[in-house]
Amino acid sequence: MHKILLAATAALCLGAASASAANVVETAQAAGSFKTLITAAQAAGLADALANTKNITVFAPTDAAFAKLPKGTVESLLKPENKAKLVAILEYHVVPKEITAEQIPAGKIKLTTLKPKGDRTIIVDKTKKGVTVDNAHVVKADVMADNGVIHVIDTVLIPSK
Repeated sequence: MHKILLAATAALCLGAASASAANVVETAQAAGSFKTLITAAQAAGLADALANTKNITVFAPTDAAFAKLPKGTVESLLKPENKAKLVAILEYHVVPKEITAEQIPAGKIKLTTLKPKGDRTIIVDKTKKGVTVDNAHVVKADVMADNGVIHVIDTVLIPSK
């Protein structure tokens, strides 16, 4: 009887673990500090792609990072007439490969983002002081989701073109 109860408890725990697995969007929503990013992804029509695309790395700016943008920038980007610009900015934060902090070598590397045109490359610089992505600092690495990994950054990445 004890073995059956133990097996049932283990099965419940394993079931709960797999039931709690979340995609990148759900993971960001649960964190509570990415409301602006989620709103922007929804306005850009990218939330489903972020939720369903496998093996991605998202350099996710926090709400505080969006707040550092000049006043009115977020509101302007969320307007339907600026959707293409918003999509380009958000795609610039996503790399089509799952990359954990451990996989980033010391020094500078270039990564190609999902942004299809213009400035598509971000520079990741790993030093003893930490990791930067273009001009943003990674403040928390390796937030794992079932379809990729999130690295939390303190600044919104803006492509040059």
